[in-house]
Amino acid sequence: MAPYFIGIDIGTQGARVVLTDANGGVISSTEQVFSLNEKSREEQSPKEWWDACYQSLCALLATESAREIKNQIKAIAVTSTSGTVIPIDKNNEPLYNAIMYSDQRSSTQAKVCTNAAIKYHNHGYTAFSMSSGLAKMVWFAETYPELAAGIAKWIHAADYITGKLSDVWAITDCTNAFKSGYDVSGFNWPDYIYTKLPIKKEWLPAVVASGTVIGNITVNLANTFGLPQDVNVTAGITDGCASQIASGAINPGDWNTTIGTTMVIKGVTKNEVLDSLGRLYSHRHPAGYWMPGGASNTGADWVTNEFADNLAELNSEAKKLIPTGHISYPLLQNGERFPMISPQARGFEPKGLNKAQRFSANMEGVAYLERYAYELIEYLSKEKVNAVYTAGGASNSDTWLTIRANVLNRPVYKMKNVSGAVGAAILAASKTYYNSIIEAVAAMVKIEKEVIPQNVLAEKYELNYRKFIDIMQQKGYIRGGFDA
Repeated sequence: MAPYFIGIDIGTQGARVVLTDANGGVISSTEQVFSLNEKSREEQSPKEWWDACYQSLCALLATESAREIKNQIKAIAVTSTSGTVIPIDKNNEPLYNAIMYSDQRSSTQAKVCTNAAIKYHNHGYTAFSMSSGLAKMVWFAETYPELAAGIAKWIHAADYITGKLSDVWAITDCTNAFKSGYDVSGFNWPDYIYTKLPIKKEWLPAVVASGTVIGNITVNLANTFGLPQDVNVTAGITDGCASQIASGAINPGDWNTTIGTTMVIKGVTKNEVLDSLGRLYSHRHPAGYWMPGGASNTGADWVTNEFADNLAELNSEAKKLIPTGHISYPLLQNGERFPMISPQARGFEPKGLNKAQRFSANMEGVAYLERYAYELIEYLSKEKVNAVYTAGGASNSDTWLTIRANVLNRPVYKMKNVSGAVGAAILAASKTYYNSIIEAVAAMVKIEKEVIPQNVLAEKYELNYRKFIDIMQQKGYIRGGFDA
């Protein structure tokens, strides 16, 4: 009988669950929103996550399409936010709320972790920030020593849901362990974590590759949901890596650009990419390769901020205007982190443009930044970027896809079902039905649209890109070569 797979995504705002077949077709999906408050960027309740996940699974498996194939469901995998951590006690109960990746209270501890890593380990990920799990673990140990005395394990957001599904609690995966300090090159927890920081060695979970089968669904849940008792539960993965899997960027040379609120670029290389400036960091690929990536402060937030009310009309007008010849940089925040680190960076655009011209020039500006990112990637990795797959709200604009393909001067592939939950379902299939994640992606990921560069347009954008780089250098946002 044909197998089916469940992917679960626990995001910042809610839980999403999908049921897919072995060809990547989405049979059914459900989602449930969390009851957020002003503290939700710092802390959230893992128990509320599980309640939302449980209710979503109940709703999913009650659909007519799911009821017919329940007995053919083979595996479940979970994805969630990177850098979110939870201390649990010996009974696997949270000692404290989940400390969210977006919590900024551990800035001092982040610097301590970075200094310790550089001094005593100095390999792989050493640029710990407030979004890093390790910094939050140290902050908690220092802030709540009495609660810390009861810690049995530190786990990540995906691990909590995986534990509730399987009752396996002491295992995490390489992608989630990465920002908690795990050395994904040496496959170990560096000893500075528990000799130089207020962390105990026994708090750290065992680490396996994402997609590794770690157990089966509990008997109680199997009976409740009407599922076979041998449904596999696999080790999870971070949300960014799950989206990368769903995008199809899984072979060496494949890269994914997701442009939502920000622009996130992730890809696959044969060798680890080391960046002393911290613009790029490298996750471990489930098949043993490397998954470098970086996140910009620039993306499509400017669209939501000012242009969302008449997008169809603006895209239609932009199609007639490109290439505009205008150089814009639509950064709304103060400072940039990728593909250059520039605290002084500020967005800019020419004066006197009408709304359609501004919209068009801003799309081009993001595309120029994307190209610079890929040039940086090729420089650092010494490997070729073969293909660019895309996702996020920006990929819904045909005009923007045309701009990007011609600025990059390479085909851009828009994928059909790109979500963290779908990526988790593919991960669930990767070692339970297929032989590898690469084989699973080849079977389950579908291209919706291919945009090919046009010679004349690409040549014009080559000149405009050079103007963009010149202006960014004149302003001091890009300094010298890629090592500066």
